[in-house]
Amino acid sequence: MFGLGTLVNAAGVVAGGFLGLLIGSRLPHGLQDSLMKATGLAVLFLGLAGALEQMLQVSQGQLVSRGSMLVIISLTVGTLIGEALNIEQAFEDFGKWLKRVTKNERDTTFVDAFVTASLTICIGAMAVVGSIQDGLRGDYSILLAKAVLDAIIVLILTVSKGKGALFAAVPILLFQGSLTLLAHFLAPIMTAAALDNLSMIGSILIFCVGINLIWGKLLKVANMLPALILAVMLTFLPFFG
Repeated sequence: MFGLGTLVNAAGVVAGGFLGLLIGSRLPHGLQDSLMKATGLAVLFLGLAGALEQMLQVSQGQLVSRGSMLVIISLTVGTLIGEALNIEQAFEDFGKWLKRVTKNERDTTFVDAFVTASLTICIGAMAVVGSIQDGLRGDYSILLAKAVLDAIIVLILTVSKGKGALFAAVPILLFQGSLTLLAHFLAPIMTAAALDNLSMIGSILIFCVGINLIWGKLLKVANMLPALILAVMLTFLPFFG
């Protein structure tokens, strides 16, 4: 079935969210806060490991780094574009709309939970590669694996931040569904090098989400999202390819 991977992924997010609601209502506030910090720490290391995996290579018996200029240009220019477009505010406005239409006006953490969960599970190479494979060959194995990971992440985020996290299923449907529909167009662009760069920048953004989970909202991660597109575009320039 075309697009089945995205549907299963979204269902996993919802299932994780509902389970988180059942568990979270039985936990004291202090424990919920500890879980949020622990989740933030895990997200930090997931992002750090993903970024270093792409940046560090062994050459002639020595550990060397790559992609420093790509990281600097992608993040700085991407953030400038994101700030100009005010993507973070658009995310929050969408979250407020969901909050209103789902009759959750009294939930003060809804928007924060929605934005945090959406950014955590939508950024990354698994979403892109899995969606393209689903669209081209009907192979949704990557998205099935991602569904399990996302369910666990959203479960914990729902426990620690509230029910808004489970509505991250909506961006999953919109983002991955669009990639699946556009798979034939995107496949030639998403070369191995482009995916490596996308994974590197995506992992850095996931690291930034972890910072916000632990220390509060210090970074506007949504405004950095254009860096992902720039990372792919720069791949095709001689200096970065």
